[in-house]
Formats: sequence, C-alpha cells, structure tokens
Amino acid sequence: MSVRPPVRVALAQSVRELPRGPGWWYEPKFDGHRMVVFREADGVVLQARSGRIVTAAFPDLATAALAVPAGCVFDGEVVVWTGGRTDFAAVQRRAAATPGRAGLLAARLPASYAAFDVLADGGEDVRRLPYGERRARLVTLLGPLGPPLQPVPATRDVETALTWYETLPASGIEGLVAKRDDSPYRGGRRAWRKLRHTETWEGVVVGYVGPARRPSALVLVLPGDDEVTVSTPLSSPLRAEAGRARLPPSAPTRTAIAPGWGEVGYTEVAGAGLLAEVERGSARLGVTRVLRLREAVPG
Repeated sequence: MSVRPPVRVALAQSVRELPRGPGWWYEPKFDGHRMVVFREADGVVLQARSGRIVTAAFPDLATAALAVPAGCVFDGEVVVWTGGRTDFAAVQRRAAATPGRAGLLAARLPASYAAFDVLADGGEDVRRLPYGERRARLVTLLGPLGPPLQPVPATRDVETALTWYETLPASGIEGLVAKRDDSPYRGGRRAWRKLRHTETWEGVVVGYVGPARRPSALVLVLPGDDEVTVSTPLSSPLRAEAGRARLPPSAPTRTAIAPGWGEVGYTEVAGAGLLAEVERGSARLGVTRVLRLREAVPG
C-alpha cells in the first residue's frame, strides 16, 4: 500500500463566513479526535493527528475496520455519543486509556468514526484526485457498513449546510467544513475552510503549571487535536477554583511549549475530571484563555 503511517493530515483555515458559489461541498464538523484509519493487509492501524499510533486505545474501531477492503486509508474524526450529543471528555478518556483499560472503556463508551475523506482505495493512493471523486469512493466503501464506521454527511447545497449550522449544535456539532470539489488532499496545508458555530469551545484538563492548590496555568487537549495546549495565566478566581478541584499534587513530570513563556514544566492529570471552556485569541495564533471550569460528568 502506497499510503502508510504516519501521514500528515489536511487542515482547515478558520473563516467568519461560509464560502458560497459553484464547486463547494459542505460537511458538519464533529467535536472529537482526529484519526487516520489504515486497513493494511494484515490488520488495522489507527493514527492520531500528531502521528502517534493509538490502535490499542480503540480496539472497537480497529475490529470494525477489518470489514473494510485491505489497502484503504481514511481520514476522519472519532466521537463518543452520550445523551444524544458528542462528548469530547469521553473521547479523551478513550484516547488516554491504557491497553489494560481500553477494552472496558470501549464497552462503556463505544466510539464512532465519522470519515470525511479517503486517502487510499485498494492500495491506490487517491490523494491527488479531486475531492468530489474521493467523496464518491468514500461513500461506496463505507456507506454499506454503517456504525461505528460511516461517512460524514455532505452537501453541495448551501441552504442545507446553513440548516445544519443552525440546528446541529444541539447534538454537539461545532460548525461546518467547506471543501472545493476539484481540490486534491493536501496534507499539512490549510486548504479547507471551517466555520465554527462559536468562538469558544471546551477542552479537557490534562495537566497544570505551578502548585496544585493554585495553578498558574492549565494544560489542555482541545477537540480535533491530541497534542497539549498551555493556557494563558489564569485569573486569581480561576486559580482558586482550579485549586478546589483537588488536582493531584506532585512535581512536574512533563514539558510543553507555552506562547510567550517558552518551555514549561507541568504536572500531568490522569483521566478527564475537569473541563475548561476556552477561547483562542485571533491576534496571536495559539493563545488560549480559560473562561470557566466545570467538572466532567462521569462516563
């Protein structure tokens, strides 16, 4: 097979208005973890956006992907549905599971894979083909299978897309992605367009900077990504609130790059017990400000 892990995934540029006119396709943007699925001749490999192999964390999806013909590679989003909506904290629990706990969590929090592109079909690298043709192949390959592997809905009708934009947030769908019908798959480039329904979103707290009783910043994993993000310094009330969340005290064991600070040490937090609503500043790319905190509902 010509497409092998790791691969660089295609990215999307944020826009404030949905692009219109002939030649555009529109898809819902799911609130989950990016994943590339490789159906190889001797099994299945699952790759996160960062290139990390996460097959062991999602045994249910690895088993389901065995139904796909060998030599196929898909790009998409892993989601977990709870109470009729996507649950990013539950996805993060799944992604962080040890091999010993992965099977138990798969039974409690079954994952679904929303595929939005195909990179290889029967061993043929199709990334240079137009999106419209790749979309047709995606539907042919995954359409008959059904959950937990399925193609995302897609439309060329802007009015249908706008209806999705207004109604789907109740299900946890965070916006739309627009793609040109004639565009190839450009790994590592922001050729797609994404329109978010809100300028804020919810991340999972996976660590903290400073003392547990009054952290100076939080380390987060945000929807659509599996790499950590360090927040800007917390306000005094948020530092006190984070301290009341009983974060496990210990010496910093990991490092991350914080905008404006450089490399910082942080203490890792297991599980997904604390969530943070954040916003990304538009003036300085990557600056993440925590707005409020809440405890995750146990899955």
